[in-house]
Amino acid sequence: MEFITIIGLAAGFCTTAAFLPQAIKTWKTKSAKDLSLGMYLIFCTGVLLWLTYGILISDLPIILTNLATIILAVSILYFKLSYND
Repeated sequence: MEFITIIGLAAGFCTTAAFLPQAIKTWKTKSAKDLSLGMYLIFCTGVLLWLTYGILISDLPIILTNLATIILAVSILYFKLSYND
């Protein structure tokens, strides 16, 4: 694996892992009251576009990290829409 790919994967891992504490906290507390719906809608759209871009250019770090990010971000968005805060 090329060094530049490793850097891309490491960067993507860090930015994706940043969502884990929020997803876990929201799931455990069953509260998403303080989360911005608008921000998560825009963010999920952006990540989906990054994922599409990664697929179109066949870039593994972009594909893998944005796939993981969209799963976490959509789960938080689901919590925001599901929980009656």
